[in-house]
Amino acid sequence: MIMRPDILAKAYDANQPMSNWSKIVLTPRGKPLSQKIVKKIASKPGVLLVCGRYEGIDERFIESRSLEEISVGDYVLSGGEPAAFIVLDSVIRLLSGTAGSSKSLIEESFEKNNLEYPQYTRPYDWEGLKPPEVLVSGNHKEIEKWKKQTSIKDTEKRRPDILYSEKK
Repeated sequence: MIMRPDILAKAYDANQPMSNWSKIVLTPRGKPLSQKIVKKIASKPGVLLVCGRYEGIDERFIESRSLEEISVGDYVLSGGEPAAFIVLDSVIRLLSGTAGSSKSLIEESFEKNNLEYPQYTRPYDWEGLKPPEVLVSGNHKEIEKWKKQTSIKDTEKRRPDILYSEKK
């Protein structure tokens, strides 16, 4: 089943997005969603997401409405609805007033071409496992050094593809 272009065009045109909105179709053929793309979408006043179902959308509709094709991963879903939720959630968290403080978003994974450092909380000793001593030392300079070094080391191990990628 492929979604018909005439039916989609009626729905799209009835909800005519502003010219400065992001207009996206979610498809496995699209560019991979990245933090850079999420920031671009969040900077716009609105977004219109088109979701396919099963076999997808007639290509003529995508071309006629100049939709940007985005993929949320190298896998196939039954429909674009879960992908739309992923896009919306990643964008909404960047909007002013959503996070407690915009400063809390600065150290997150993918912000500086690396993964965030591991997180720890109470209890101090859980099943014989303890957080690194530096984190309970009170030495803020050493804690920041540990966060940076651990972030880079973990990224090299888990996601070297992003560590040296183009700055976001």
